[in-house]
Amino acid sequence: MDGEALVAKGFHPTNGCQACISGMALQIGQRATLVPDHAGRVFGVVMDLSQAEVDRLYAEPSVAAYRPEAVMAEVTNGSRIAALCFNLPPSEEPVTPNPDYAGKLRAVATRLGLPPDYVRGIR
Repeated sequence: MDGEALVAKGFHPTNGCQACISGMALQIGQRATLVPDHAGRVFGVVMDLSQAEVDRLYAEPSVAAYRPEAVMAEVTNGSRIAALCFNLPPSEEPVTPNPDYAGKLRAVATRLGLPPDYVRGIR
């Protein structure tokens, strides 16, 4: 998640820190989602939002299809924490690449200081 983008929309994220999730891969089509990949590892930021804020965030039409999925995230100090990750439900539809969206995600990932090798792989 991008804390700055959330604040700009009127949310109040707290306790943000970089984290990674093993066993998942980033899939980018019209939107981004995580998909199972036993050899994968994704990086991002975990943060706290109130339940009311989560409900409001995922009521927005552009992300209403996302569903919560429990994950274990490894934060930068090496500890593991339980988190909710909102992902799109599995689909049989082919994923159409979206280079513009991937470029925007690379820019955010760079600004957040995610690992450069990971950022370069965002396509």
